[in-house]
Amino acid sequence: MTDRLVYLSGEWVPEPEARISIFDTAVSLGYTVTESTRTFAHQPFKLQCHLDRLFKSLKVARIDIGMSLEELADVTMDLLGRNQQLCQPDEDYWIVHNISSGIHKIGPDPTLKNSGATVMIFNAPMDLTGWARYYSEGCHAVTPMSRQIPSQSMDARIKNRSRFFSMLMEHEVKLVDADAQSVWLDTDGYVSENKGGNIFIVDDGILKTPTNENCLAGITRETTLEIAESLGIPSQEVRLQPYDLYTADELFFTSTPYCIMPATRFNDLPVGDGQVGPLTRQLLSGWSELVGIDVVKQATDQLGGDGK
Repeated sequence: MTDRLVYLSGEWVPEPEARISIFDTAVSLGYTVTESTRTFAHQPFKLQCHLDRLFKSLKVARIDIGMSLEELADVTMDLLGRNQQLCQPDEDYWIVHNISSGIHKIGPDPTLKNSGATVMIFNAPMDLTGWARYYSEGCHAVTPMSRQIPSQSMDARIKNRSRFFSMLMEHEVKLVDADAQSVWLDTDGYVSENKGGNIFIVDDGILKTPTNENCLAGITRETTLEIAESLGIPSQEVRLQPYDLYTADELFFTSTPYCIMPATRFNDLPVGDGQVGPLTRQLLSGWSELVGIDVVKQATDQLGGDGK
C-alpha cells in the first residue's frame, strides 16, 4: 500500500518518514499555530476561512512562512489530491496545518532562529467513532477544576497547537466521568469553550453561545449560527454561566470533525428532559443539507452494522 504524503517545508515526504528537529520551536517551545479543516464528500469545507484565520494567527505570532495565502492554498489542495487516491468512497479527510517558527538558536533569546518557519500539512482519515453515539444519546458535559487561560495572557483567537493546559483539564473531567466532555470556564466563571469546540445552549427557543471574548471564534460555530438563521431560529452571542447550562433546554458542542455533538447531562444533572433536543436535531439536519452528506449516518456507519 502506498503511504500518504506529508508536505514538510517544501518537500513531499511519505508519512512514516516525516520528521522535524528536536530544536524546532514546535518541540522545544510549543510555539506553533494550527488549523484543522475537513472534507465532506471529498471536498474541503470552508478551507479559505480556515486559511484566513491561520494567516491572522501567523501575523500575531510573528511567523513568516515565506509564501502567500494563495500559494499555501495551492499546496494544500495539491497534497489533498495526491492523498485522496487512498481515500475510500465513503471516507473523508482531515486537512491539518501546523506551522512553527522553525529551529531556534539555543541561548538567551528564544526569538533568534537558525531556519525559516517549519510548515507541516497532513491529511488523515476522519475517524468519527469516538463521537458517533453522542448523536443519539448525548454526552456528559463536565466542568474541570482548572480555568481557561485568560485573554490578557493568550488571546483565544490565536489558534495554537499548545494543549498542555487542555490536557490537564481533560484529565480533571475524566476524574468525574471517564467519558466526559469538558466545558471550560474562564477566570471570572463564565463559560468559554472545550478542548476543540464551542458551546451552545437552547433557552426558550433561543440559541445562545458565548461571545468570542474568551473563546475561539470557531468556523463551525459561525456556520451553525448561519444555519440557525436560515431555519428561522433566533440566536444570541452572550456571556453564559454554568447556571445557564444547568437550566437550558438543550446543550451541544460544535467542532470541525463532528459538526454538532449533543450533550444530555451537565455535571451529572440532566439537560432539559435528558434527551437530544428538537432544535439540536433540526440544526444537525441543516448541517447535512448544507454539506451534502448525512453527517450523523457517516459517523454511525463507522461503528459497524449494529451501530455499536
